[in-house]
Formats: sequence, structure tokens, C-alpha cells
Amino acid sequence: MLPESRFKPGVSRRVHLFAAPFLWTLVGLMLMFRGWRWLGDNPHILILLAAFILGTLKSVLLLDYITRRAIHRISHFNDNTCLGAVYSWKSWLMVLVMITAGMMARYFWKPGPGLGALYLAIGWSLLFSSRLGWLSFRKEVDKAA
Repeated sequence: MLPESRFKPGVSRRVHLFAAPFLWTLVGLMLMFRGWRWLGDNPHILILLAAFILGTLKSVLLLDYITRRAIHRISHFNDNTCLGAVYSWKSWLMVLVMITAGMMARYFWKPGPGLGALYLAIGWSLLFSSRLGWLSFRKEVDKAA
């Protein structure tokens, strides 16, 4: 074992297949919770409907493709691959861009129904697309059983 490999958080392919949808699920739920709070006590049904339709469209038209690519990438990993490789460097860069965009949105606009609907839509799209990762993880677990 090389000395530097002691510090590498290497994990199995199964852990990667768990971590990828787990992170999307966690972030999606957090965004949805935050967005729901900003919608107020009695959100209008049309705002909710629009948020879920837009989130579903984003999921189906964009994030499902990204999820499938990530699953394909992970399926070619050897065991003991670094946990950080769960996403490509481009994906990690996109995470930083999205975090920055969220911070800027909260800085320039007061959290309220508009921002709440946006957060709800983005959170739902992440949560909905994570289903593909969970299905892949389940297949891996079933294959090992």
C-alpha cells in the first residue's frame, strides 16, 4: 500500500451507488423544506402545481440524463475508488455553481413565495431523479444477495 493511499477514502462501488442518490435525496428534501417554508402558511395550489411541473420537466429532460451518466461511470469503478469520485469534477463544479447561485438569490431577493416555488421545483427535480440512482443501488444489492 502506498503511503498516500492511507488517506484516500476508498470505498466499494456499492457505497458509491448509495452515496450518489443519497446526496441528491438529502439536498432535494432540504431545498423542498426550505422552499415550502418560504411559500407561507397557505400556498396557492397553482404555485405548487407549477413548481412540481417545472421540477418534473427539469428532472426528465436534464437530470435523468446526468444521473444515468453518473451510474454508468460508477458501474465501471473498481472497489477502493475514492468516495469523492462519486461525481465527476464537472458535477462537483456544478454543485459549487448551484450553491453560489442559491446564496446570491437569497442575497438579492427576499425569501418568499417566488423563491420558495423555485427552491421547491429544484428540490423536487433532484428528489425525483434520485429514483434512478436508488434503483441502480437496489439492483447492485440484489445482485450481491
